[in-house]
Amino acid sequence: MALKLLPTTKASRTLPVAVLALCLATTTACTQTKSGGGDSAGSDGPVKIGLVTKTDTNPYFVKLRESAKAAAEAKGATLIAVAGKFDGDNEGQVSAIENLVQQGVKGILITPSNSTGILGALKQAKDKGILVVALDTETDPKDAVDATYATNNVTAGELQGKYVKATLGSTPPKLLLMDGSPGGTVDEQRHRGFLQGMGLKYGDPAILGAAPTNGDQNKAQAAMENLLQRDASVNAVYTLNEPAARGAVAALTAKGLAGKVAVGSIDGGCQGVADVKAGKYLVTVMQFPKKMAEQGVDAVVAFSKDGTKPSGFQDTGAQLITDKPLPGLDSKDTTWGAQNCWG
Repeated sequence: MALKLLPTTKASRTLPVAVLALCLATTTACTQTKSGGGDSAGSDGPVKIGLVTKTDTNPYFVKLRESAKAAAEAKGATLIAVAGKFDGDNEGQVSAIENLVQQGVKGILITPSNSTGILGALKQAKDKGILVVALDTETDPKDAVDATYATNNVTAGELQGKYVKATLGSTPPKLLLMDGSPGGTVDEQRHRGFLQGMGLKYGDPAILGAAPTNGDQNKAQAAMENLLQRDASVNAVYTLNEPAARGAVAALTAKGLAGKVAVGSIDGGCQGVADVKAGKYLVTVMQFPKKMAEQGVDAVVAFSKDGTKPSGFQDTGAQLITDKPLPGLDSKDTTWGAQNCWG
């Protein structure tokens, strides 16, 4: 398996040898942020917080990592951030968790690529007295972590579905689905929520086709091109996220269908908001990764002080962003979106 190394930077040159070993052992990208002093420092130095994201390239996870870094610095804590090589790299995430435990972290914040594949590693961490918090994506079962800070992804999908349905009005839907990764928790939740919002069930004849995209723009474009070759009568498209939406729109445009198909998405990145403003797709559902990261860091720091543990699912919110508001649906325009976006 090829190793993924960081470019040589001042920050990477100052990483402790043990942390550099972690980056190599897990084939992940890795950075450490340390702030001297602060109210979270104990007798052994600043509190160490581990962050494991699905990838280090998706702007969503970049924002989550940057927000966790800033929150940790503000609390005088040390953040050790690692990421899978790709969305779905369960093996890399398991190795990262195991190595973070060896690093002596007080808490681990994780966006699971596979909500069941990391359970053993999480249990080992919890057995060591480490606080484990999921960000963005729930584990299965949910109580495999102490708490979850995330978008309610069923709700996010449902909001997208309700908007697309309202756009179609009385016109029967002819739907294509740009899904994520097979077996992914977020992927399934958003898909299910969208169908609920549309008032459809799995296998409904209104669904002309579906394809996995892994949330990747190029894969989504190829998937949409293949589906359109089979049936180009589509009038509505679900997309897992904004990269998938951009890929789908590129394929629709090449087919002469731009502006003729109701396309929705989920993310709320600054590029996505700009896409909606430009009319590339009608709507996106904004998430708030900054809030997830900050609340996760705060939870670990509080735990380090007095053992207080958060619990349950904490919904960090979802907001429709569109410049074409529809009756009965709460939405914000792209001006508001640009002020509150990430990435």
